[in-house]
Amino acid sequence: MRTPLIVLKDLAKRFGKRFAVNRISMSISKGDIFGFLGANGAGKTTTIRMLCGLSKPTSGAARIDGLDVWKDRFRIRSKFGYVSQRFSMYPDLTVCENIRFFAGAYRVPKHQFEERVSRMMQEMNLDSYTHIRAGRLSGGYKQLLSIACALIHEPKVLFLDEPTAGLDPVHRHRIWDLLYKVSQSGTTIFVTTHYMDEAERCSEVGFIQKGRLIAKGTPQDLKKRLGGDVLELHVEPAVAAVLELRKFPGVDAVDLRSGRLRIHAKDPDSLLKQWHQQWPFSGLAWLGYSWVEPDMEDVFNAFTLGYQFRPQAELEPANQ
Repeated sequence: MRTPLIVLKDLAKRFGKRFAVNRISMSISKGDIFGFLGANGAGKTTTIRMLCGLSKPTSGAARIDGLDVWKDRFRIRSKFGYVSQRFSMYPDLTVCENIRFFAGAYRVPKHQFEERVSRMMQEMNLDSYTHIRAGRLSGGYKQLLSIACALIHEPKVLFLDEPTAGLDPVHRHRIWDLLYKVSQSGTTIFVTTHYMDEAERCSEVGFIQKGRLIAKGTPQDLKKRLGGDVLELHVEPAVAAVLELRKFPGVDAVDLRSGRLRIHAKDPDSLLKQWHQQWPFSGLAWLGYSWVEPDMEDVFNAFTLGYQFRPQAELEPANQ
């Protein structure tokens, strides 16, 4: 069994009477890319801020590499790098000056200083922007600079709070290629994201809803817990069909995917039987249906809608 690097035990944060984080318990192993998923206001950023020692837990505890995230917060800061949602580098300093500043702040040894700065510039594709002021960079390069400054001291954990939000596909792909490389070197990555295709790339994901951790596992295991395939309809015109089908009793949600309608319902078989007997939408042409393998967006929708998932124990093979 792999030794956990990050351990949360009943971690909670309350603001007044409201729990932003409500007794989360979980562990994350060395070298994992852990995706933390949830709607806006679910408690993702608050959790990260507690793990980084920026906010004191109301109750419970968390440890990184054996150190308490609050009691040992000054000792623990050398063990992680943190990239927040907002660009937090110094805009009037150049790219190189920012990296050198953080290398000094993190006390990178003198005999490694120049080599570390040069290597980070190359790995982040920032060589051509050495003397450009950070505030003039595009969104994608600002994120690359932020990650470079967070990694300059070779931390054991990298916290990323929605690092690709608002970026174009090219920069999103570049950042994820970088994260794979960083994790292969042994760094544990804790990342929040709203992109379900990015959740597919994580070695493990956790879903948080209203401050509670409602599920955790590999993307493949969570998809298995849906208990089967998802109903997909071919209906024309598709956009009008989305609006009409969302009103139909028993349909919880409808997503448009590549011209097909993916139906989220607690009893899709019953809906399909009704529609076979009588198609109730006179202005819509039903051209067919299929059952498709769920993806992480389906899993996210199901958790958000409060579906009952198969227990984890049902996924384990029976003893022979």
